[in-house]
Amino acid sequence: MADRAQQANEYMKKLMGFTPRMFQVINTVNPAAGEKFADFYDTIWHDGALSKKVKELMFTAIGVAYMSPRCIIHVIPAVEAGATDAEIFEAVSVGTIAAGFVPGGPGIPYAFEYAVKCLDIAAKYRKGEKWEYLAPTQFDHGVY
Repeated sequence: MADRAQQANEYMKKLMGFTPRMFQVINTVNPAAGEKFADFYDTIWHDGALSKKVKELMFTAIGVAYMSPRCIIHVIPAVEAGATDAEIFEAVSVGTIAAGFVPGGPGIPYAFEYAVKCLDIAAKYRKGEKWEYLAPTQFDHGVY
């Protein structure tokens, strides 16, 4: 099953530009589910009227505006799609400003931290360094 999970992870990376952490886990149990999700993802994110790069940058900006660590990770497939540091900076700047207009949202000063995190993730990813967008979930197996 480990080989099958790895195959699903690679399939997801090919179509999506990354393999989300949750699917690295799901693929160990049900790799077909990961592959189907990658197919779905590709129907939305592939190049069309807007390029995959632009769509990934848009989603990264949304992640900044809403302070969503699981959305800012889209900076990785944006880099994979060819996004430059200048393009990432402009996208996260828009996300930072948008945070001031999200009803009940985080506000600009807090979103700025997420914008900086996006730039940090992209820089580390480009250098091949270890990067993290969110600490791994810790489960207490005694409490459900």
